[in-house]
Amino acid sequence: MTNPFEDPDGRYLVLINEERQYSLWPSFIDVPAGWTVELAETGRQEALDYINENWTDMRPKSLVDAMEQSAS
Repeated sequence: MTNPFEDPDGRYLVLINEERQYSLWPSFIDVPAGWTVELAETGRQEALDYINENWTDMRPKSLVDAMEQSAS
């Protein structure tokens, strides 16, 4: 059985959480609590491209906010 997270022919969602972290998610699996759909169902490569283009800062939002507060 193919791992549903690595199926090149699978259909995927791009999810995002409150910390602005992204996840590649198989479209047939329910979206877990705390995550929302950022990009509707698409192919795996398109989803990965979207994540690579949009998740440019790997730091969680809470860390970014804390660093900005301490800098001011």
